[in-house]
Amino acid sequence: MRIVVAECTVDYEGRLSAHLPMATRLVMVKADGCVAVHADGGAYKPLNWMNAPNHLLDEGDRWVVTNPKGERLTITFGAVEFDHSLDLGDDPGLSKDGVEAELQRLLAEHPGVIEDGLTLIRREYPTPIGPVDLLCRAVDGSTVAVEVKRRGGIDGVEQLARYVEFLERDRRLAPVRGVLCAQQVKPQARRLAEDRGIGWAEVDYDALRGADSPALRLF
Repeated sequence: MRIVVAECTVDYEGRLSAHLPMATRLVMVKADGCVAVHADGGAYKPLNWMNAPNHLLDEGDRWVVTNPKGERLTITFGAVEFDHSLDLGDDPGLSKDGVEAELQRLLAEHPGVIEDGLTLIRREYPTPIGPVDLLCRAVDGSTVAVEVKRRGGIDGVEQLARYVEFLERDRRLAPVRGVLCAQQVKPQARRLAEDRGIGWAEVDYDALRGADSPALRLF
C-alpha cells in the first residue's frame, strides 16, 4: 500500500465530470490497484476513487488513473507532506460468526432460494483478494458470484464488486454477475448495488433451517 498526504486537485472524467479544488488530502493506492482520495472527515467513504482493474501513470506531480471502462482520474499534487509505501501482507479477512457461516452452508445446499435455477459450482472460490462465498451457475449459463452476509451493507456491495471484476478476467467464467444475499439488505446497499450492476436477495434463515417446515408443526 502507498499512502500520500499532500495538497492536490482531483478531476474525474467518466459517467459524469467532477472536480475537487486544491486542498490537503489523503491518497491511498492499495495492493489490488484501487486508488482512493480521502478528506479529513466523511467517515470511511472516499471523496473519489478508482477500483481495480486500472492503470496508474505516475508523472511525479501528477497521477493519471484509467480503467477499461474509459474512466479517468487525474490527481495533481502540490506540497507533499508524507509519502510512504509498505507491505501489509496477506489479510485473513473477516471471520464469519456462527449464523453467517451457517447461512452460507445452507445456501450452498439450496442455491435456488437465491435465484430460481441457480446451481452451486463451489463454496469459497478463491480470488487474488479473497474467496467468494458461493460461485454458482445460472440457468442461462452465466456465472454468479454470491456474497453472504447477515445484514447486507455498502461494504458488502463494494467487496462483491471487486470480486466480480477479478472473476471477469477468467474467460472460463465470464460473463460474471454478483448477488449480495442476506437476511436483510439495507436500503443504501440496495441503491449502491443497482448503481454497480449488482443484484441482491433477502432470505429467511429460519425457513432455511427448517423452522417453518409443515412437518414440524402440531397445528
